[in-house]
Amino acid sequence: MTAVHQSAADEQRREGGEPGRGHGRSALLAQPPRVVAYVLLVVVAYLTVLVWQFAVTVFRPWDALTCVALALCCAVCIEASRRLGMPAGVARDLLSAWWLPAALLLPPIYALLMPVPMQALLQYRVRRALPHRRVLVTAALGLSGAAASGVFHRYVPEPLEAGPGWIVDQQGAILVAVGCAVLFAVLNLLIVAVAARASTPQGRWRDVLWNRENVELDMVELCLGVLITITCVISPALLLLALPPVVLLQRSLMHQQLQAAARTDAKTGLLNANAWQREAETELSRAERSTEPLAVLLIDIDYFKRVNDTYGHLTGDQVLVAVATTLCHQLRDYDVIGRFGGEEFAVLLPGADTVEACRVAERLRARVRRLAVPAEDTTVSVTISVGVSLYRTHGQDLIELLASADLALYRAKESGRDRVCLPAIRKST
Repeated sequence: MTAVHQSAADEQRREGGEPGRGHGRSALLAQPPRVVAYVLLVVVAYLTVLVWQFAVTVFRPWDALTCVALALCCAVCIEASRRLGMPAGVARDLLSAWWLPAALLLPPIYALLMPVPMQALLQYRVRRALPHRRVLVTAALGLSGAAASGVFHRYVPEPLEAGPGWIVDQQGAILVAVGCAVLFAVLNLLIVAVAARASTPQGRWRDVLWNRENVELDMVELCLGVLITITCVISPALLLLALPPVVLLQRSLMHQQLQAAARTDAKTGLLNANAWQREAETELSRAERSTEPLAVLLIDIDYFKRVNDTYGHLTGDQVLVAVATTLCHQLRDYDVIGRFGGEEFAVLLPGADTVEACRVAERLRARVRRLAVPAEDTTVSVTISVGVSLYRTHGQDLIELLASADLALYRAKESGRDRVCLPAIRKST
């Protein structure tokens, strides 16, 4: 796994710069002090464990050759990623299926070292990420792998030299391997999740730690890692048979992510305008058949240009992400939310009448008003204006609903912003 469930390209845009042009080197210093301190703490811990393991490890040629074989398989998977392409929104891979066997079969020093060349290869061959993020991921993988390796070797002291006998003879050895694989995944996730939470304190721990799709992918990845471990114990030459299926699985996984990325706004993770309109048309057709109510909200961040001009585009991007996250937390799973570009968002509320739509809009407005986004030595607060339109009352199709909601939004802006408005009632002649 990548240890970060968000694409590095997306993270780069949120930081507001391009690696390799100088900005990436200072991006860590632009973070809140708690993030800087945490990253440095993790890196120092990684280097300390690395030095310790160098001092206590007896290096053997067969261990080194096995590590090189696993690293080459990992490099082939990375090259497959490069050829397919990994744009924003594509964050998951199956690389831990190769890192995990190194942790279980070899001394901890190899688990600490293996992520270094692999992350460098990802950085320069596949996709650039901010240097401090890449270093944090490397340290997290190394520390997690070393912990799993240390625990497993207490139960099976020499798993590679003992041959395949321990798989059958030692009771529960496979269960211990699975447990160590879970330990590797959990430690890796926690180390990175703490950094993510420190960077965006307005988010929820549940959103950082729990995602059903990611958990399912982690399980698949760990199962692959244990199977490759067993294969490597039988004979490292069998890795040549394990490699093609893993590459095929990774390409299939990335293809699905590419399809999802085509529907997603890279900066906020919400649906993009085209995908939102397709989803909204589907809900509108359902409402037409069932005669249920439906509402559309158009939301605009007030004075957003002033935020960019005063605090910079990095902070502006963080405000966008914070607002998008807040909106998502206040909506139901089946509500449809998307970013229409700039600082404008659209929400479709199935089953919402006038009272419900205005109640939801007021809740969104109040929640965003309480946001405090870190910006250097201060925090940034913003407000939103919301335009509301109702199906059948203000429009018979999506274009009419959006036009009515836009008029209502304009009315909210003209009335002083930070408010919710319906379209003005037209006087009959």
